[in-house]
Amino acid sequence: MLSKAFILALAVVPFVSAHGKVAVVTGDAGGNGTALGIKGGIVPGPGPNSKTEVDTTVFGSTKIKTNGLGRTTGSGKNKVAMLSAAMAQSGSTLPQVSDGGSISGVFHIVTTDGAGPIQAVLDPTGTGAFSKGVLLDTVTQIAGKNGNIAAPKQRSLWARALVSAGIMKRAANVNEDFPMKFSVPAGTTCNGTIAGQSNVCLVKIANSNKAGPFGGVVAIQMAGAAATTGKAASCARAFTA
Repeated sequence: MLSKAFILALAVVPFVSAHGKVAVVTGDAGGNGTALGIKGGIVPGPGPNSKTEVDTTVFGSTKIKTNGLGRTTGSGKNKVAMLSAAMAQSGSTLPQVSDGGSISGVFHIVTTDGAGPIQAVLDPTGTGAFSKGVLLDTVTQIAGKNGNIAAPKQRSLWARALVSAGIMKRAANVNEDFPMKFSVPAGTTCNGTIAGQSNVCLVKIANSNKAGPFGGVVAIQMAGAAATTGKAASCARAFTA
């Protein structure tokens, strides 16, 4: 049995916020991307929260259809210009989505408050105007309940009881990847121009945990429109040469 002094000592462990982030997204027609603000492999998976959470986007409202690109502790406020850095990591072709297609990818749960369920909303203007965006249907949902998941070391009945009693720290490291997938409505068009890329939509993916919410913003293109733009640009260059 735990001594009273030991229980009191454990009880003072602070409850801290936690995170989940969009690690990678692909389109059903090809292409690859990652969220704005993601720093990639230089951020450790396991370890103290201050080290593992630096590139997780935190949004200002638990309502998915709210404007803004969020912010990270490592880079501050997210900006559309960060797409250049995201593409430097993930490749020169943004996720390409066919008409009525989908996006899929990996949601990395960093710590226990960064879990599912998640939602996604598409902004066709590519500006972060998600309040007027289109809510996407979730095809593959990630693990979690009310934005929470037990850490691997907390998944026993005894550990969950300690967490519920406030004796064990709630926001422990999880460091696990989960697949996600969202369908994009047929007839979607993208009108944004970001970092030299035309026909761009932004997609906000996030949970609704009150400690955050947490997630990320990714850029995509509709496959046909992206291909047409590329051909038109090539023709224009040839004509003016």
